[in-house]
Amino acid sequence: MPIDETSRGTNDGNGGEQIVAEPIRVLLLDDDVENLLLRSAILRKYGYLSETASTIAEAEAMLDDIDIAVLDYHLGAGKFGTQVAAELRERRPEVPIIILSATLERRFGGVEDMHLLKGYSSIDDLITALRSFEAKLRGKPVVVDARDFFYSRINMAMGDDVVLEVLDAEGNWQYVNDPCARLLGHPREWFPGRNMFREMPELAPDWREILRTVAETRETYIDRTYRGLLNLPRKGEEWVWNVLGFPITLHNNRTGVVLTARVLERKTWL
Repeated sequence: MPIDETSRGTNDGNGGEQIVAEPIRVLLLDDDVENLLLRSAILRKYGYLSETASTIAEAEAMLDDIDIAVLDYHLGAGKFGTQVAAELRERRPEVPIIILSATLERRFGGVEDMHLLKGYSSIDDLITALRSFEAKLRGKPVVVDARDFFYSRINMAMGDDVVLEVLDAEGNWQYVNDPCARLLGHPREWFPGRNMFREMPELAPDWREILRTVAETRETYIDRTYRGLLNLPRKGEEWVWNVLGFPITLHNNRTGVVLTARVLERKTWL
């Protein structure tokens, strides 16, 4: 079904008709019925209409009536979602295609527009992709802030028990994960664009040079004894951190630094 922004109207309260865009129809293909039900419920929450299919035949019967396709790669019994992707691309080349898989495959890089890893790519990633494709279909400019999408891959690889922050060579935050935001007492959106050394001047003497050195030399920094990194110990506590700093190419192609820290020991005394 092509997008038609004039196909439905409501009264705007001033005697005129208010144009309401038709909801986007998303084809969900997965041989796991529970996965289909879960994704379908999530998409409804975000305003999408979902057409679910558990077989290639069911999916191919719906190709003329969808706006975006989200196809699971492994369908069992030697069947793959890329078969539907190839058919859809031939019949309706304008329809965006997202492939979901639990593993990276050499076969990827074909007709699909995006590949997301199941178990690593979050629901937020899927919704972000759908929003981008939806805007493109409606003829609107697509503006995507790559930071969360790009840097959250590092966070998932490191684990939720690790404090993680991404900074440029001057100490300007690009990204922090939830444990870091909670530790420092601010929401995550507070950090990007702020400078670590202006907000936490007690770190400047040691860490300004470390960040610059890692960014410029692209060497890895490891410190298993530094006490009080990121936040001075609270009264009555002593923290021992395992700290790792390694270089990264930022979303703006500049060189930055990923700092990760895990508490090895926390001592409390009266």
